[in-house]
Amino acid sequence: MLRSFFLISFLFLSARLFAQQPTQIIRGTVIDEASNVPLAYATIGLENTTIGTVTDSLGNFALKNVAIGRYNIIASYIGYEPIVLKEIQVTSAKEVVLNFTMKESPTSLDEVIIRPKINKEQPLNSMATVSAKMLSVEEAKRYAGGFDDPARLVSSFAGVSSNVGNNAIVVRGNSPQSLQWKLEGIEISNPNHFADLAAFGGGGLTALSTQLLANSDFFSGAMPAEYNNALSGVFDIFMRNGNNQKHEHTFQLGAIGIDAASEGPFSKGKRASYIFNYRYSTLGLLAPILPKNAAGTTYQDLSFKLNFPTEKAGTFSVWGMGLLDHSGAEAKDNISKWEYDSDRENQDVSQFMGASGITHRFLLNDKQYLKTTFATTGNGMDLHTEKVDSSLNAFPKNEISSKNFNIVLNSFINTKFSAKHTNKSGFVITNMNYKMLLKDATTGTPLQTIVDEKGSSTLVSAFSNSMVHITDNVSINVGLTGQWFTYNNVWSVEPRVGIKYNFTPIQTLSFAYGLHSRLERLNYYFIKDNTSQYINKNLGFTKAHHLVLGYDISTSEFTHLKIEAYYQHLFDVPVIGGSSFSLINQQNDWFFDEKLQNTGKGRNYGLDITFEKYLSKGYYYMATVSLFNSQYQGGDNVWRDTRYNRNFALNFLIGKEWLLGKNQDKILGLNARVSYQGGDHYSPINTTQSLAVQDVVFDETKAFSLQYSPAFTSHFTASYILNKKKTTHEFALKIINLTQYKEYLGFRYNYQTQTVDINREATFIPNISYKIEF
Repeated sequence: MLRSFFLISFLFLSARLFAQQPTQIIRGTVIDEASNVPLAYATIGLENTTIGTVTDSLGNFALKNVAIGRYNIIASYIGYEPIVLKEIQVTSAKEVVLNFTMKESPTSLDEVIIRPKINKEQPLNSMATVSAKMLSVEEAKRYAGGFDDPARLVSSFAGVSSNVGNNAIVVRGNSPQSLQWKLEGIEISNPNHFADLAAFGGGGLTALSTQLLANSDFFSGAMPAEYNNALSGVFDIFMRNGNNQKHEHTFQLGAIGIDAASEGPFSKGKRASYIFNYRYSTLGLLAPILPKNAAGTTYQDLSFKLNFPTEKAGTFSVWGMGLLDHSGAEAKDNISKWEYDSDRENQDVSQFMGASGITHRFLLNDKQYLKTTFATTGNGMDLHTEKVDSSLNAFPKNEISSKNFNIVLNSFINTKFSAKHTNKSGFVITNMNYKMLLKDATTGTPLQTIVDEKGSSTLVSAFSNSMVHITDNVSINVGLTGQWFTYNNVWSVEPRVGIKYNFTPIQTLSFAYGLHSRLERLNYYFIKDNTSQYINKNLGFTKAHHLVLGYDISTSEFTHLKIEAYYQHLFDVPVIGGSSFSLINQQNDWFFDEKLQNTGKGRNYGLDITFEKYLSKGYYYMATVSLFNSQYQGGDNVWRDTRYNRNFALNFLIGKEWLLGKNQDKILGLNARVSYQGGDHYSPINTTQSLAVQDVVFDETKAFSLQYSPAFTSHFTASYILNKKKTTHEFALKIINLTQYKEYLGFRYNYQTQTVDINREATFIPNISYKIEF
């Protein structure tokens, strides 16, 4: 009797312990990479487990009662190359929804052993040959310095350098404004909060929250033909669909603000879903450790996606994102403390940015699909600056009132002629509507109008791109794209070609060439002379030839080495005749009013190296090395270093996870990143003229001949995740610029000492946060 009691008690306790162990569902779809047709009866399994299943007739699968943890998930299908999704984290709060896109093999695989394709080694865009890396949302959440921001994560990629204080992305020595941002296949304006203030192309933090983003691609050169109006690279970002079977929510509270997200089905049993994310932030809590006037800085953003699959009419999605920012500064009341212009200025800045669209994807047959998007995008800034005199009277210094709204139609048809040949062809029509007023005052003069323009223009582009697999080991990507700017009838036709050779199962050699071009900022086209004539109306595209040679090797199951050498020849760059000036170096001058001509040149060449160990046995690391040289030729035909010729950028990231607790339902994670990169170039100070006009005057005859000292920065992230039944809690500490490195921000005139001082500030952001998912 006693033995029976103990046996029953043991079984009861074991059942309770088992019931308390959190489990989750992994589900998703498997489709053909080229045609988007669902693949029925594909096999899905978790590596090193007995858990597996097959897809149904619609390509859907579900793995139930999966214990929390990290898994490598493999998909296989007869006649297709197997694929592995690595480092997939399973928590107790949210279902894991995955999308496998599988590539059909050009020849039979019956007697050939194929190494599974690892998702982290390949970009999402199958047309890409070189200089493309998939951006993992999970990595953006985990990597130190990522700060849940995809833009900060890519700054650790080879070929990319950036700053702590602004999110400007310098790709292979090019200006940050040469990078194109895309969302759901549509070009959008700079999505950073406080965009284009400290640097064109930069900002503080992107409005693209990792709560809503899907995995995306980042291109650093020689892009496929579908990408037009991009000079240095493309950040091709996508939103994920919401869970269409279960309502799930996230709330996060931190030192920099709040973050709330929700997703789920519109109605039970239907396939339509929604997902949205909202963030609001004020830096008031961190004001004591941030630069002056940061306490008055606020920002908020909203992103959403609604997905509506239908039985016969295809899939419709409605998506959008937007941001609102406000910042300002006030002059010091005590004039005895006025050292710099900023001490005696009032400034108020309001900004907005947004994009929304309707996308329709329709399977025409088992070989073709059509994807069409109608979207609107926009951005605007209202900036007013006043200068205060010694009697505390305020006078206007400058004014910006800029609003831009674009209407975009984007459509392409993707055709899988065979397993060896896939073609994508389409067009983009962008109607650009603008209303801008730019005014500036020199010392002691009233405001002068630089630009006052209202109207619309159109940018039209079309492309065709084919991927041809000549053999199992050799593939060629050939395309042609063109664009036409109706305002001044400027056009460009650009060939693209790439070759990839897998000469062993673990090694690949690749080469790509592309001609690329980009439209300049619209305000440059509307500058007038004293007779009210447009002096830059005929300004053409800046263009560049890209050449890239790449080598990839999987040195083991968990490690990968990638090396790329590149050369870029820029031409038709806008410059000022007879001057060292070039738009290549333009940083943040909204009030530029000079005549430009497309006679400048530039050249960037270098070597990018990435060695990465994927997360296995609880740890990962990645090392990137970028060695490069960036030079330009201005209107005086003299070759010089560009502003962004930093020469080198080194990054090392490392992280470790520990599974804790009896059921291993707790995770402690520590992540660190260190970076060391060369400084920007700058021009010498003309001291005599600076003293005469009491302002900073540079010696432009020796433009960018000096260089700031190298920058060493470090970032740190610590997190503790607690999985409970149907809920997940996360406590985190994320620190940007742990060592509080002071970045170089330029020069400013000191009225008290009558000298030109260098301006340096340390942006140090420690964010303590709590997040709950349920």
